[in-house]
Amino acid sequence: MTVYVAEQFTKDEADVLRRYFTNLDGPVFALVNLPEVVKGALFARYSRSPKSLRRLFLDEFVNDLDISGDATVDATVGVRRAEELYDRVFFEYGDDSVAQLGGVHLACEQASNLLTKVLEWGRLMSYLEQSTRYIAYDSRLGGRYRYYRDPDILMSNLGTRYVGDMDRLFDTYADLVPVMQDFFRSQFPKDDKDSDFVYRQAIRAKAFDSLRGILPAASLSNVGIYGTGQAYEALLLRMRAHPLPEAASYAELMLTELRKVIPSFLKRVDLPDRGIAWSDYLSSTRSAMEEIATRIFPPEDLEPDEAPLVTLVEFDPDAEIRLVTAMLYPYTHLPEVQVEEHVRKMTVEERLAVIRAYVGDRANRRHKPGRALERAFYRFDVLADYGAFRDLQRHRMLTIEWQQLSPRHGYTRPEAVDAAGAADRFDEAMARSAALYDALSTGFSPSQAAYAVSLAFRIRFSMHLNAREAMHLIELRTSPQGHPAYRRIGQEMHRLIAEQAGHRAVAEMMKFVDHSPEPRLERLDAERRAEQRRLRK
Repeated sequence: MTVYVAEQFTKDEADVLRRYFTNLDGPVFALVNLPEVVKGALFARYSRSPKSLRRLFLDEFVNDLDISGDATVDATVGVRRAEELYDRVFFEYGDDSVAQLGGVHLACEQASNLLTKVLEWGRLMSYLEQSTRYIAYDSRLGGRYRYYRDPDILMSNLGTRYVGDMDRLFDTYADLVPVMQDFFRSQFPKDDKDSDFVYRQAIRAKAFDSLRGILPAASLSNVGIYGTGQAYEALLLRMRAHPLPEAASYAELMLTELRKVIPSFLKRVDLPDRGIAWSDYLSSTRSAMEEIATRIFPPEDLEPDEAPLVTLVEFDPDAEIRLVTAMLYPYTHLPEVQVEEHVRKMTVEERLAVIRAYVGDRANRRHKPGRALERAFYRFDVLADYGAFRDLQRHRMLTIEWQQLSPRHGYTRPEAVDAAGAADRFDEAMARSAALYDALSTGFSPSQAAYAVSLAFRIRFSMHLNAREAMHLIELRTSPQGHPAYRRIGQEMHRLIAEQAGHRAVAEMMKFVDHSPEPRLERLDAERRAEQRRLRK
C-alpha cells in the first residue's frame, strides 16, 4: 500500500528530468548534474511554492539552462563508476572525516509535519521547508487533501473516521481562507503605492498565518536538505530508531536515493555491528527512558503547573564578567584565570567599554560579534503552539528538546479570528482534532495519535543556547515580518535576559530586536522589497 501520490510527466518532460533527478515518481530524490547555484536557487524557491521540486524545475528553471550537453545522462540509473578510493579510505579504515567531503541535495516531499521535525534534527545539515504562510492548504494532491495517511490507521477500524475528520479540518481551513482575506482587506486597505501583486501576497500571508493553527500535524510539507554523507548516515540511523513508523519507512526511501549518488558513505548503515547496532542502541535507550519516566511521573497522578509562555530556567549570574574575559583573552598573553581576576576588579563602565568595542557598530543584524558571546548561556522552557515550535526548531546551533505533541495544554486562537467572527468554526475544528486524538490514543502510539493534533495546540519545549545564538534567533524571530506567535517568544526571551538575568549589556548588544506590536501586514514591507529587487533586474 503506497501513501504517496506519484507525479505525472509527459515523455518530453521525463526525458529532461531523468538527467537531473534520481527518480521521477517517488517522494524522495536526489539532485545531480546541476550547478550548485542552481540547486540552491531551486531549494530557495521550493520553500515558497506549492509545486513539487521537479515541476518547479520544469516550469521555472529549465528554460534558462543550457541542457543540450546532458542529453546522454540518465541519473535514474545511479552511480556508474566504482568508488574504490572512498571504499578503501572510508569503509576499510573508518575515516569518518572523508564522509564529510561528499554532499547531496535531497528533496523530501509529502512528509508530515511530524516527520519534518525528525528530518531537521541534525545540526550539520541545511534545510528549507515549505512555508505555511505562502502555501494555501486548500489545494489537493492527486485529488486528496494534503495530509499523511498512516497505513496502520487507515487499515484499522478508525480509518474511515480518520479520513473524514481530517477532511473536515481541511474543509474548515478552506472555507475560512476567503473569510479572513476579506476581513484583512477591510482592516488594511490597499495603499496606492503598492501593486496589486504585493498587496495580494501580503493579505494572503496574513490570512494563512491566522488559520494555520487549524491544520493538523499530519499536513504534508516538502523539505529540501543539503548534507554530507556523514550527516545523512546519522540521520538515517536516528530515523530507523524513531517510534514514528513514517520515519522508519521514509528512511528506506532516502537510503535508496542516496545510494545512487554516495553509496560508499552509507555502507555501514545495514551492517549488524555498525548501523543496525547504533539504531538498536537509540531505540533501547528511548524505551528505557519512557519506562522510567512513567514510573517516576505517573501521568494520572501529576498535572502540569500553570506556566507562562517563556520561562528563563537557568543562566550564569557571572556571565557578563566571563564574556568580558573571553573578549579580552585573545588579545593578551595571560592565562584565562588571571584575565578574569583582572576583569572582576574593573568597574561596570570599564567592562561596558570592552563589550561595546567588541560588538562595534552593527549596521544590521547580519553583523555578528565573535565567539566570545558563546561564553554565556541561557535555558528557556517554552509553552507555545506547535506552529511556533516548528519554526524555532530549525535553529541548528541551539539545543532543543520537546515533549510529545497532544491536546493536553490547550490551544491558541488568533485575535483576528475572533474579530472576523470565525471563532466558533475555529473552536469546532479544535474539538474535532482533540476528539480524534483521543480515539487514536486507544489503539496507536502517542507518536501516531499526534497526526490528529492541530498546529494551534501548545507543546512544551526547552531551548538551551549561548548568547551569540540568542542574538541571532531573537533578532531574526522578532523582525516585523515574522509570525506573531514566535515574535512574542523572541520578545519575551529578550526581556528575560535583560530583566530576570540582569544581563543588560547582553540585551543591549541585540540592537535589532523589535519589540513593536504586531504589524498591520507582516509581509507587506518584505513583499515591497522583493518587488523592488525584481524591477531592478
